Amino acid sequence: MEVRSELRSTSFSSLLFVALLTVLSGLVSRTESAQQPFRREPGHPHWHHSAFLDVRESVRSDVRRMLHSRAEVPFQVPLEVNIVLVGMNGDGGYRYAVDPHKLEEFLRVSFSTHRPSCQETGEPLDIEHRLVYNVFPVGQPELIALEKTVKEAMVTAGTAVEADSGRHLPAYDVEATKVESAFNRLYSYIFDMEVGAGSAGTADKPIPSAIFVVNFDKVRMDPRNTEIDLDSLMFAKLPELTDADKEKQEADYIYRYRYNGGGASQVWLGSGRYVVIDLSAGPCTYGKIETEEGSVSPRTLPRIRNIVLPGEVSPAGHQSTHDIFSGQLAALVATTIEHVIAPDVRFETVDLATRVLVPIIVLQNHNRYNIMERGQNYSINIEEIESEVKKMIHHGQEVVIVGGSHPLHRHEKLAIAVSKAMRGHSLQETKTDGRFHVHTKTYLDGAILKEEMERSTDVLAAGLLDVSDPGLSNKYFLRQSWEDESEGSNDSIVKHKPLWSPYSSKHQKGKKKKAVKKKGDLYRTYGTRVIPVFILSLADVDPKLMMEDESLVWASSDVVIVLQHLNEKIPLSYVSETERQHAIPSQVQRHILAGIASALGGVSAPYEKTSHAHERPVTNWLWAAGCHPFGPFSNVSQMSQMLQDVALRNTIYARVDSALRRIRETSEAVQNFASEYLKTPLGEPVKDKKNKTKTELWVEKFYKKTTTLPEPFPHELVERLEKYLDSVEEQLVDLSSLLYDHKLYDAHLNSSEILQTTMFTQQYVEHVLETERENMRCCKIEYKYTVGVKSYQTLVYGGILIAGFLVYFLVIFFSSPPAR
Repeated sequence: MEVRSELRSTSFSSLLFVALLTVLSGLVSRTESAQQPFRREPGHPHWHHSAFLDVRESVRSDVRRMLHSRAEVPFQVPLEVNIVLVGMNGDGGYRYAVDPHKLEEFLRVSFSTHRPSCQETGEPLDIEHRLVYNVFPVGQPELIALEKTVKEAMVTAGTAVEADSGRHLPAYDVEATKVESAFNRLYSYIFDMEVGAGSAGTADKPIPSAIFVVNFDKVRMDPRNTEIDLDSLMFAKLPELTDADKEKQEADYIYRYRYNGGGASQVWLGSGRYVVIDLSAGPCTYGKIETEEGSVSPRTLPRIRNIVLPGEVSPAGHQSTHDIFSGQLAALVATTIEHVIAPDVRFETVDLATRVLVPIIVLQNHNRYNIMERGQNYSINIEEIESEVKKMIHHGQEVVIVGGSHPLHRHEKLAIAVSKAMRGHSLQETKTDGRFHVHTKTYLDGAILKEEMERSTDVLAAGLLDVSDPGLSNKYFLRQSWEDESEGSNDSIVKHKPLWSPYSSKHQKGKKKKAVKKKGDLYRTYGTRVIPVFILSLADVDPKLMMEDESLVWASSDVVIVLQHLNEKIPLSYVSETERQHAIPSQVQRHILAGIASALGGVSAPYEKTSHAHERPVTNWLWAAGCHPFGPFSNVSQMSQMLQDVALRNTIYARVDSALRRIRETSEAVQNFASEYLKTPLGEPVKDKKNKTKTELWVEKFYKKTTTLPEPFPHELVERLEKYLDSVEEQLVDLSSLLYDHKLYDAHLNSSEILQTTMFTQQYVEHVLETERENMRCCKIEYKYTVGVKSYQTLVYGGILIAGFLVYFLVIFFSSPPAR
């Protein structure tokens, strides 16, 4: 019995020991899992996306006022802007803290709306964004994790000059592509959504855009200090900083970001749907030489040092310094919205084509190399270009990119066009001797080259399609023939017409002009949009030959022209820090993508914005660096997801803007007709025969006073217009909701339906008004010709005339005296 009891006690104690070990291991694992950054805990703040419910009735009211009262009210689209504050919760540089609620309220009051414009026309769009702000503070673990990633990515880059004191300090470059993964984790942590999870055109839930405002502690992330263990500081209590510690917060070194080796900057556009603004980096200086417009200086971005250590100021002045910082930060957010999140539209192209064909045509005046061959430093990758272009079109659309190389001497008309497009202008530059030296710089004018191409009758596009893939001709051209029935001699390579060109609102009267056929072309079809890309691969040219504005690409709404030649780096009049930027004329991959993005998606460069005061686009080089192919400070052949969303929205905005303008034109036509005919002889307005109730619809304003005169146009037109305006009102409200929720594919279908309905309604109204205008004329002159038909009156008049002649001759005969 004693042995059994001892065995039982031993087994019980062993079981108790195992249970204790299990509990302790569970606690340790839980503690370890909890001690991790970017972990979503139950108390984690969630991203709320429901602002449209609060503004829905306001949007409906504005839409109704715009449609029914002909008021110049733009179409309201709520746009959500998420601002993530990193290191501004008393745990970053200088232990500075920002109240997120006060910042959110300040942004809402100071910058509540934004209306983009079209850079091609300089006119604002009929679309206005109603901005909705969300400000999120980030905790200490995520801040330390980001500091650790940036610290590990720092690379020595010589020395840099401190802006305030002029001292030479150690400089470090941070490759932004190496720290993007940490910011991607932060994005997923805040919004519970993976970066690059899918295209906004096919997403079934809202996709947010974010602005990361960063304030790192430079002392903690000093790359020269290897004794600091950042992992141990993630969940530890940070020590308070004394005044002496705050004066050393700059740590006597400077770091800046370079995206894929591009220009140095404090701000950069990520490959996802976010931008990064690092207030502790830099300050950086870059822009165009001898030009003040758009240049970035050390005072462009606010510095927290100027707030915490402003000098000898009173407490009131100290508070005013915080207010100034809030204003500077709000202005920085507004600039980001205007240039990156909701920028201007480069080309407002309204096209309902479901297929896009981009032929890349290489015209070379040599036989030394071919940029279509892979594996060379100058080669282009068509597959990568096609992959990027597919991200800028809506779901359901098809894009095909084909390429081919052709000798320029076999297309003499195009060779003549290239020669005519060569231009030159004089420059005055200072040399080491301190004097001005004048020299002539040759460049290629893209606008003249396009005009000369339009005048030519070269059939290079058809030949390229047949050589590349014979099956594409039958797919992308409904009929193929070597006789063209189109009027004129415009080259179909460059020219492109919208889908509704046959539905012209102007009624063609009389006989149609017989089309003159010319040999060697294709029947134009409008189901496919063709955007040709001409690459001029030239040899034995000026080593510094470029296109206008020191660029290698020129783009319009229907053609892209790129210049390529195998010469050394070309120095540009742009500078980053103390280094001059250079253009590499042999590598044109990113320039091709930039041109296609502008022509196809209407994407404008992040450093350009239309200025109505200057009546031209103005530049701001702040966002010239990052994941985009535009400008001299970029060095990547890729489009950020944020700019991909911009391209998808631009096509929708172009259709809505065109539809709203057509609605106003239709309203104006009815208004002019009413003011001309809806009056009695005494000048009183005319009322309808039917006793309709009083309504706010603008059409009913024409029927308010009694009269017995007939109506100038039938009630069918009025009722149809009322029904149409009510349906458009519902569609526009739904479209605003879809754009707010980032359901771009549904918005794409909605905008297409609105535009088509608007076009046909406008044509119907013009036809009815023209018919009624003809019916209400007091008199008209008609000319009738009776060819080969003898009426009864004609026979009578002819008989009377013959009888008169007969009587005349008889009277003369009998009245004359007989001859003797």
